[in-house]
Amino acid sequence: MIPLDRGRLLGIDHGTKVIGLAVCDATWIAARPFGLITRRSRESDFARIAAIIAEQRVAAIVLGMPETPPDFKGISQASTVRRWAKRLGSAVRLPVYPWDESLSTFEAESIAAELGQRVRGRIDDRAAAVILQSFIDAHPPGTPLPEPLNQQGD
Repeated sequence: MIPLDRGRLLGIDHGTKVIGLAVCDATWIAARPFGLITRRSRESDFARIAAIIAEQRVAAIVLGMPETPPDFKGISQASTVRRWAKRLGSAVRLPVYPWDESLSTFEAESIAAELGQRVRGRIDDRAAAVILQSFIDAHPPGTPLPEPLNQQGD
């Protein structure tokens, strides 16, 4: 487990067309949707993420990880996201913590419905906020953090 001083976190919902972003405060109390990045190229996407990291003074990244079915053969979405995360972590020089993204879009839609909010278009930034809030809730002060993806061996 890697210790991390509290600081702002950037939550990412990785998609093939859009990257959803969320941020939290430095005390890890509340996550909020931050915005969307329409995918162009890895270099362009990483540059835009790096600019947000600098602007928001982000200390670490929480990346939603898809699950791979146990009997899956071939290259899974999880392995694609894991490879992307390691490259992102190297590019921005921050730890990238994996976190389960299961049902994050469904939960984001449910929260919006409960609040009476009508969602138009993409909801990936809200899904990123769900992922980030789940990570925050699971890691109160003093709780060990998982090993960052970009510090794990292959």
